[in-house]
Amino acid sequence: MVAPSIDRSNSVTAAEWDQRTKLAAVYRIFARMGWDDLIYTHISARVPGGEEHFLINPFGLMYEEVTASNLVKIDLAGEKIEADEPNEINYAGYIIHSAVHEALPNIDCVVHLHTDWGVAVASQKKGLLPLSQFNLFHYGGVAYHDYEGLALDADEKQRLVSDLGDHSMMILRNHGTMAVGSSVGEAFFHMYNLERACKIQIAAQAGGNGELALIDDATMLEYQQDKPVASRFGDYGTLELAAWMRKLDREESNYRT
Repeated sequence: MVAPSIDRSNSVTAAEWDQRTKLAAVYRIFARMGWDDLIYTHISARVPGGEEHFLINPFGLMYEEVTASNLVKIDLAGEKIEADEPNEINYAGYIIHSAVHEALPNIDCVVHLHTDWGVAVASQKKGLLPLSQFNLFHYGGVAYHDYEGLALDADEKQRLVSDLGDHSMMILRNHGTMAVGSSVGEAFFHMYNLERACKIQIAAQAGGNGELALIDDATMLEYQQDKPVASRFGDYGTLELAAWMRKLDREESNYRT
């Protein structure tokens, strides 16, 4: 059973609370989009302040139940930081997320999903095809990681990070999708575009016998060059996440508790 959460709003730094709030918002957003998978899949975020700690969802909660307080703070060994933390985490989620947080200190947020269309594209030999405008936002291209079974082997961490390289998005073959970012908003932005591209690909492939119109290589190359991390509006995803948080504040503000 999942235990009731402990109010963390007055026991953590302002920077950590802000990170918790943004992370909880992304869980709620993806729940609304139907991108959750029962009590599985995870979104994690590094805790600001220099310690090697990150936040992840309690095992047993659906995305729609995640709040800023019930996120579990763990270290890179998977150990809970707060002595009074009543809930546990999913070990498979720990393996995938700790791999990135440990190896890439510039990455603050990791998103991993199992959507139908994400897994469908991950099961195709050619992977993601350049079919829609959403592909143009895949700066630096998309990485691939071969399936090794359930993510329960710590030895896989090194191979996963090696395959990710300096990409912001990765398709885990036969498994799902992953996106990372230097902020919660950036990771949210990358996953949004990756998932939309996957969904559109499956829809286009199911749309009849007509030949698919692929975006030409020159256009893809122009847009998939490495882009600067920030625009004049701030990190990628800043405005988009802020807009969604305003919507949540109007309709289900308890994610902030």
